[in-house]
Amino acid sequence: MSAAPIHLGGERLMLDPAGVLHWPARRTLVVADLHLEKGSAFAAAGRFLPPYDTRETLSRLALLLRRWKPERIVALGDSFHDRHGASRLPPAEAEALHRMLAGVEMVWVLGNHDPEPPEGLPGLAAEELRDGPLVFRHQARPAASRFAMAPGGEVSGHFHPKATMPTRVGGITRPCFIADGRRLLLPAFGAYTGGLDARDPAIAGLFPRGARLFLLGRERLFSMAAGPPRAVAGGGPAPRPVLTETGPG
Repeated sequence: MSAAPIHLGGERLMLDPAGVLHWPARRTLVVADLHLEKGSAFAAAGRFLPPYDTRETLSRLALLLRRWKPERIVALGDSFHDRHGASRLPPAEAEALHRMLAGVEMVWVLGNHDPEPPEGLPGLAAEELRDGPLVFRHQARPAASRFAMAPGGEVSGHFHPKATMPTRVGGITRPCFIADGRRLLLPAFGAYTGGLDARDPAIAGLFPRGARLFLLGRERLFSMAAGPPRAVAGGGPAPRPVLTETGPG
């Protein structure tokens, strides 16, 4: 599996095809929108889903921790589907999560689904994390806000971005990263997470000069350009895809 390097705020970051970000200089792994215990939240509301979403999400995350061996994990909010999600963790999943977090620094950035620190889990909770030239928060600030970004760049989640890549047999829709050199949106990592089209005004408006999309593939990322919002208003045709150049992960 090959990760793609990008630069944000002068920092070299690695985009992993599994949907996480690695910051080598800080030995930091960044993940967005785990939505743990979404299945149990739906069950409580009478909408039954297979109750294995947390197990699947943590299993994939454990593989990435073994791959990147980070010293710090930053979860960009909505780590749990609601404020009581941590207390509903099945014993096996709670034990697995504790094992995963042993020996690493854990930062829980608070989200709209989980506005309070998770109960009974190690780590530090914060509205946002500023480290060097980068700021990590759950939801990107509006582009017009003078408080939008750190001098270097902003990393966020929340929107669950996805995009459609045209192929000879039709379009393929995949979760994606979106980057423009000042701002980076991460795809949702959770097993039960949908997605918002990258052309939606809520996302496109964050990138007034256009951006680059990195669609998740099995072993690599697929990159294509997205023009400014006016170029894609009204749901115009998807940009022509170009394979990204990837470096060793």
